[in-house]
Amino acid sequence: MSEEGFMPGATTVGLVCREGVVLASERRYSYGTFVMSKAAKKMFKVSDTVGFACAGVIGDMQVLAREANAYLSIYRFERGREGSVRNAAKLISSLLSSRRMFPYLAQTIIGGTDNGKPGLYVLDPIGSVLDDKFASVGTGAEIATGVLEAEYHDGLGLEEAKPLILRAIRSALARDISSGDGIDMMIITPTGIKEESAKFTPS
Repeated sequence: MSEEGFMPGATTVGLVCREGVVLASERRYSYGTFVMSKAAKKMFKVSDTVGFACAGVIGDMQVLAREANAYLSIYRFERGREGSVRNAAKLISSLLSSRRMFPYLAQTIIGGTDNGKPGLYVLDPIGSVLDDKFASVGTGAEIATGVLEAEYHDGLGLEEAKPLILRAIRSALARDISSGDGIDMMIITPTGIKEESAKFTPS
């Protein structure tokens, strides 16, 4: 069976900016040509300073979010402080790796801030962890990455980052039939996490 036969389409993007991290994902949840939902949530808050966004099977994403929340709550209780972005990335990597023979069908981007410093990690379904300044996963990733490669630069401000991430996803939405139906965005700064949404307006 081809990957398209069981991996739902999606476009999910994350990038680092001066003030923190921005994550975004479109809302369509589809299997092949069948759209199961036009309001699927693919982003999850796992602590006050860490969130993640996924592409793949919604059920697997939800299980990962619940497990990550539980383990990071235990970490916070035992140590009296929040887990770092790297802690969260390594935790989810371990959860994915433990299921590598029967993997969760999810590609994950984890972002957040530690002592005011932003961090971003991208993980594949078997737990590989890569840190980067920007990343894109899902069926629309190649198109979104092209926009990010051309326009991203170090020192990007939040007010530049938000429109850039929207342009990257909208470019993918215009060409990837498995992605669509609006965009959710998570802005993570040292002061907390804020969620926003945007409509998809075809050009």
